[in-house]
Amino acid sequence: MDKYDISKDDKGWKFGKEGSDRAIRRADTKSGATDKMRDYMKDKEGSVKIRKQDGTYQEERTYPRSSDPRRTKG
Repeated sequence: MDKYDISKDDKGWKFGKEGSDRAIRRADTKSGATDKMRDYMKDKEGSVKIRKQDGTYQEERTYPRSSDPRRTKG
């Protein structure tokens, strides 16, 4: 399963592969980046970590939901 993350950098919010500096999608707000991520992940399988502005972990989402190894909220 591919791993992605949403994080803030000096250009705004970016959605990209975990550990990569290259963004797949960019937005001015976290909400905008999350919307673009949702759209991108429609036909993909992966795990997305969403980070707070300070870089700390906020939540993790699995796409599609049926691929989530644990049945938990969030």
